Amino acid sequence: MKKQKRVLTLLEIMIVICLITLITGVIGYNMKGSLDKGKAFRTEQAKTQLHDMLLLALSDGQTMEYILKEPKSVLQKLGLARDPENLIKDGWNEAFSIRSNAAKNDFIIHSKRLQKYNTDLAKKSDKLIVADEDPEEE
Repeated sequence: MKKQKRVLTLLEIMIVICLITLITGVIGYNMKGSLDKGKAFRTEQAKTQLHDMLLLALSDGQTMEYILKEPKSVLQKLGLARDPENLIKDGWNEAFSIRSNAAKNDFIIHSKRLQKYNTDLAKKSDKLIVADEDPEEE
């Protein structure tokens, strides 16, 4: 007797492709949140490092105005940062907003994208809390 090879039908192949697409979509959707968390973490760490290095430059005798005008060159002169150009950018690759707090002789470092991320995160958590509440209790 001759054995026949079983060949996959077109329907079986389509089902497998649909399952792979569905699984890939779910993984991709979950990864987006992880990527944003990573960018937010990187931004927080960069803010801390940048703040410390700018304070070091200020204590080395640089003027506040020069530091605010040329933060990249100040970081290069310090020699502590491996890549000063990327240090002055947040996790979303946008430049930090650096201002002075002259009253305290300090710097204020701000990222618009981090603020937007935190605002969106707070809105999502508020929606989750509202969705979990029982309307009968009110």
